[in-house]
Order: sequence, then C-alpha cells, then structure tokens
Amino acid sequence: MSSVLETRVVSTPDDIAKVFALRAAVFMVEQDCPYEEEFDGNDFCATHILGTINGEPAAVLRVRYFAEFAKIERLAVLPRFRRTLIAIKVVEAGIEVARRKGYRRLYGHAQKRLTKFWSRFGFTPLAKNFPLVYSDHEYVEMSAEVTPHAEAITLMSDPYLIVRPEGRWDAPGALDRSAERVPTNPH
Repeated sequence: MSSVLETRVVSTPDDIAKVFALRAAVFMVEQDCPYEEEFDGNDFCATHILGTINGEPAAVLRVRYFAEFAKIERLAVLPRFRRTLIAIKVVEAGIEVARRKGYRRLYGHAQKRLTKFWSRFGFTPLAKNFPLVYSDHEYVEMSAEVTPHAEAITLMSDPYLIVRPEGRWDAPGALDRSAERVPTNPH
C-alpha cells in the first residue's frame, strides 16, 4: 500500500493546533528551542502549510510576506516522516502560494547543515550573509528567484477570487454565493 502525501493551507483551528503541536515536538523537544523563540508572535500574520501522510500530520511550513519577497520558514518534519517526500511537498506548496500571490523572490534562514536541501528549490546563500544563531544553531541567509505564476493574483484579478480563503483561490467561496443574491440592504 502506498502512502498518500497531501498538503493544504491551514484554515481551521484544528489545523493550526496540529501545526503548533508538530513544531513544538520538533523544535522545542528535539532541538531544545525555548518556547518564546519558537512561538515568536508571527504565527497569526502568516500562511501555514500542513503536510500529511495518510491523514496524519507529518510536516509544516510557515510563509510570511514582505514588500519585495516572501519568507519561507519554520519547516518542521516529524522524525518518523523524514525519509519520505513530505518535506519537499510542503516546501513546494509554500513556494506555489507565494508565486500565486505574485512573489518572485523568496528568502529564508537555513540551518548550515541544511543548505543543500534548500538548494534543490533554487535557494543560494546571500552574499551579505549576516551571522545568525538561533536556539544554538548556526543559520545561513538564503534566497531564490522564482518564475512568475501564470495566474498571479493582481489588482486586475476577479474581486471574488481575491476575497476567497487563502490558497483556495480557484474554488468559489462564501462571498461568491452571496453575490448570487439580490442586494436588499437599503443602506
């Protein structure tokens, strides 16, 4: 029986709880990261990708957005799933979300031992490379240029597409259904 690997943008309290539990297991328990360093106040202004194997949470990734780049960060994979392709699937999903939002440049901090992994996605160390140490691990600043998405979301995109849930831009949402009703509010 082959395993089913899936990724999705987190959009429910249950899914965000899975993200937090998985990151706590990997970063706080396995890598001895202090709580305040792992849960840094940026989780509710980010997009989270959850990767599952046969429905079980296996990997997560966080994506944050800045004026000229998207920051790919907090990739965590449970130890029993590290010999699968779930890390690759989760990173690809995060990159695809950033591309769909129109980003062409990605940025991240990679543990020095993981720079080869990130290079498979086009990431290379930045020339400026400021020395970084987080939770007793050395990190390297890396960036990647990505090709523009053919259907990047812009100001000219359908306004109903723009208000759809994060990562589900191609499926009609609640406000699409709302538009089918006749306006009745006199205000």
